Amino acid sequence: MLRLTRYVMKHYRWHIGAVLVCIVVSSITSLVSTLFTRTLIDDYVVPLTQTDNPEYASLLQTLFKLGAVLLLGVVCSYAYNRLMIQVSQGTMLRLRKQIFERMQQLPVSYFDQHQHGEIMSTYTNDVDSLRQMISTAMAQVFSSIITLVATFVSMLVLSVPLTLVCVVMAALMVKTTTWLGTWSRGYFRMQQESLAQVNGFIEEMMTGQKVVKVFCHEQQAISRFEQINEQLRSSACNANKIASIVMPVNGNLSNLNYVLIAVVGAWVALNSQFSILNLQFTITLGTIVSFLQLSKSFTQPISHLSQQINSVLNASVGADRVFALADAEPELDEGRQVLNEPKGDVDFRGVNFGYVPEKQVLYDIDINTNPGQKIAFVGGTGAGKTTVINLISRFYDIQKGQILYDGIPLTDIQKSSLRSSMAIVLQETHLFTGTVLENIRYGRLEATDEECVDAAKLVGAHEFIRRLANGYQTSLTGDGGNLSAGERQLLAIARAAVANPPVLVLDEATSSIDTRTEQLVQRGMFSLMEGRTTFIIAHRLSTIRGCDQIIVLDHGRIAEHGTHKELLQMRGLYWQLSTAGTYSE
Repeated sequence: MLRLTRYVMKHYRWHIGAVLVCIVVSSITSLVSTLFTRTLIDDYVVPLTQTDNPEYASLLQTLFKLGAVLLLGVVCSYAYNRLMIQVSQGTMLRLRKQIFERMQQLPVSYFDQHQHGEIMSTYTNDVDSLRQMISTAMAQVFSSIITLVATFVSMLVLSVPLTLVCVVMAALMVKTTTWLGTWSRGYFRMQQESLAQVNGFIEEMMTGQKVVKVFCHEQQAISRFEQINEQLRSSACNANKIASIVMPVNGNLSNLNYVLIAVVGAWVALNSQFSILNLQFTITLGTIVSFLQLSKSFTQPISHLSQQINSVLNASVGADRVFALADAEPELDEGRQVLNEPKGDVDFRGVNFGYVPEKQVLYDIDINTNPGQKIAFVGGTGAGKTTVINLISRFYDIQKGQILYDGIPLTDIQKSSLRSSMAIVLQETHLFTGTVLENIRYGRLEATDEECVDAAKLVGAHEFIRRLANGYQTSLTGDGGNLSAGERQLLAIARAAVANPPVLVLDEATSSIDTRTEQLVQRGMFSLMEGRTTFIIAHRLSTIRGCDQIIVLDHGRIAEHGTHKELLQMRGLYWQLSTAGTYSE
């Protein structure tokens, strides 16, 4: 919460300064009206009741002045509330921008380790909890502190004995609020975590709805959702149950304080010789009435703060999660060299790698390539094929060995320069909201319309695009849900083609294309690969048969390597995979 306050003050110090001025003026005007009660009773009401011909002119004049003061308080109250709305919305704008920028800098491993729904919850629920706190609770805290100080000084001026009674009761209220707040904060943390789990589960079910229905797991999904939904209900109930106790408890303590002030004040007024430390104290009727109002003004800020405890505690947990994302370690890039004219010569030398240190995935990988060669990786599930692809693009860094690009260690090359020199078509196709043309141009933003169309023609996507309602201007939404899986894959391949890089990576690039469609795109694919170093993962012999090197991986090790013909003659693992039907025509 201190960090959030510093964050707000850093960017909106002048706004907060104006808010504080308005709150001071508003609090003083409220205090003036309370203190005026004493003057009204002692200087006007009592004297007027004791005269035969009362004169009301001076009273009316004073009341008009008081009305002007109160109107000024209303204007200041409206002004600081408007300013706090600007501060809260502006802070949310900056925070969302900051965490989104940081998200773009995070390594792929971060998204592998965190549920996407939980990250989305940080942008929505956690950020919104901060908005509520800043727009409402922060202004309330400022107002309450200023009111407490001003009221305390006024109370001391009016009566020291009655002030001591108020201080004791206020301390009891603060202690109660602090104790209950500490107790409930743990439950508020559980509430935010459970809410993130609910969002993550819903997002997971939405993306996997077809799988759920195919395997008739609707009831299991409902049962699991009921479980995490119940966790959310339970933690939310516990958090709000404890926090909701604060207001009634403080309200009753405030009422008890009011009664004590009335009793003590009446007793002091009746005992005019009352003294403390040889100091004489006298209290008038107007003083008692004013003090009773001041006692409410003194305990009211504590009650107001207790009302805000839910949003404050919720925001403190939200701030933890927002700043945790903002502080996440960005992807390191110690590379300094820029690839000016990359040739695409990629070599592996004794590479060892594991996603976690205690579990190794690749062992002593040695691969030598020449620019323009086509290298295919084959092997069973979990053999390490996709892992090799991840290492080429430096989505992950190796623990031992070296990967060279044009003779330069990958770690010495700027990641942006490295990745811009290659195009990757992943097994899982992702299309962005926008037109077909914009999705193709995503491979190279400066590409012209003609270059995008040529890329689509090259890979065989032009014909189906031309048949769409608006051709290349057809809008895509929901990750291209209005296209077939094969059409989406063709657009991803066209996106790689328009990038025109020296290195091409195809990770099951034709997995979603049927045999007939593949025959149509095959010519374009081979044209695309011409003159480029191409790394291929595929399960069809027609795709890998003509490769210069086929590398067979088995449990993270290179079992065999050679051309298609050479590997078949070995009658080893590759021959077993092809004859067993793992690799089909």
